[in-house]
Amino acid sequence: MSQLDLIVRGGRIIDGTGAAEFTGDIGVRGGKIVEISDTGPINSSAKRELSAEGAIVAPGFVDIHTHYDGQATWSNRMSPSSHHGVTSVVMGNCGVGFAPVRPTDHDLLIELMEGVEDIPGVALNEGLSWDWESFPDYMDYLAKRQFDMDIGAQIPHAALRVYVMGQRGADREPATAEDIAQMRQLTVEAMAAGALGFTSSRTLNHRTSRGEPTPTLQAEVDELLGMASALKTAGRGVMEMISDFEDLDGEFSLLKQMVDASGRPMSISLAQGLSPHGWRKVLGKIEQASDSGLVMRGQVAPRPIGILLGLTTTLAPFTTRPSFTELSRLPLMERCGTLADPARKAKILAEETGRGFARLYNLMDEGRKIWLMSDPPNYEPDPKDSLYAQAMQRGLDPWSYIYDVLLQNNGTNLLYTPFANYAEDNLDCCRDMILHKDTVMGLGDGGAHVGTICDASFITTLITHWGRDRTRGEGIDLPTLIKCQTQDTARAVELYDRGTLQVGMKADLNIIDFDNLHAGLPEIVNDLPAGGARLQQKARGYETTVVSGEVTYECGEATTALPGRLIRKT
Repeated sequence: MSQLDLIVRGGRIIDGTGAAEFTGDIGVRGGKIVEISDTGPINSSAKRELSAEGAIVAPGFVDIHTHYDGQATWSNRMSPSSHHGVTSVVMGNCGVGFAPVRPTDHDLLIELMEGVEDIPGVALNEGLSWDWESFPDYMDYLAKRQFDMDIGAQIPHAALRVYVMGQRGADREPATAEDIAQMRQLTVEAMAAGALGFTSSRTLNHRTSRGEPTPTLQAEVDELLGMASALKTAGRGVMEMISDFEDLDGEFSLLKQMVDASGRPMSISLAQGLSPHGWRKVLGKIEQASDSGLVMRGQVAPRPIGILLGLTTTLAPFTTRPSFTELSRLPLMERCGTLADPARKAKILAEETGRGFARLYNLMDEGRKIWLMSDPPNYEPDPKDSLYAQAMQRGLDPWSYIYDVLLQNNGTNLLYTPFANYAEDNLDCCRDMILHKDTVMGLGDGGAHVGTICDASFITTLITHWGRDRTRGEGIDLPTLIKCQTQDTARAVELYDRGTLQVGMKADLNIIDFDNLHAGLPEIVNDLPAGGARLQQKARGYETTVVSGEVTYECGEATTALPGRLIRKT
């Protein structure tokens, strides 16, 4: 027998199928798994051997909801995702991206991505080369690059609409029959070039940096069915959608029509809002559709979707108060010194919160839903541990106390406000979502919301919180959790060559010191183009990550290997 490239020895193998773990060896050759032994050591020799004794060996994680559309054009590394055992990502979600694009519309797409996904426009202006126009051009550009993981792309509706309709598309005018025909043809071409699917947004929460709604908000039935028919013509591909569901019956009828017309799967963003049980109505509709034979899934998260507040992030609890905002351009230490002045503090606390901050103020529940971010982070915090509760216990004014905590540690403290999935101050809703037959893990938004959110670590939370650490309710068994983020996510986007540790599958895997696995404390780093700042979050406990048989990360640090490539489905 010829020599193997890699043998992983003696690990606790959780293979991604949901089956119970077993101890064994894995042999790799040519980027694929060629041998698995649970009865004794693999006898072959190998160019490299990795000891996994006592550690979990799991498939590489597949994250189907990221926004690395820009980052993938200027960086080889898809962090923060790469720090959390991710070996495949899918981008182009929520209907936003950078192709197709006409030279005259670069700024428009930047404004859209900056507004919807909180990626600094200055970084995008500096980092994007725009060496493409059509979506196939964009795919060809990515195909020439090397990464620390595999990358799949979807064609975004907003970029497509603006490309075909120009300003009419940006202004949300109805598409003509000719517009629809052209968008349909371009979608067919994108699928032929290897796109994984088509995405769109129908939520008012998605706006440009100028405050304008996303171009796709009011797209009519004929337009969306045109895109659906393109996937039918292509004979493959998935759809990803986000909606406010203000008219639940009408909106869901439209989405069902798209699935029926295309014959293709659809995932729909699903989270608990301020209404504790509204999400159950949407999931009920998804379940009914699924039971009728339509492939529809709710795309869900394992923890709250929340905002990080601080002096180093985009937002702070006192954002929009004039005496606070006027200091925003000062260096951190100088700002801290000024804010520490009692007179300045009193002035800020006496000012009203501006209207632009009213929604977030409501999410903070007048200060009741603000916690100090700990290391490791606690994403199911108890109300009695909130800064508001601590202040009341000490007989202090809550906002004064929050102000003081914000300035501690030289102004580097991060405060956490969970909103979606936390209406009842616990994560019981997330457990129900994770275990439902018609859901799939997603919504991490890796590469996006870089100054307010760092949810690419969803994956580490999924397996640690639910598989080991939860104290405020029931957990979930580890084989089920691993399956959720490997086989299930891979199959949701029709990737059948990865997601499980089985002979013939792609050799993407993680060796994990599970007892010591933790998400780290988020921190601000200035590594975007033009020195732009973003939140970064690493993890402890990922001993080794392997992509296509090559070691990409060891003990959290990157190697020189860049085996990741563009995923092209044809």
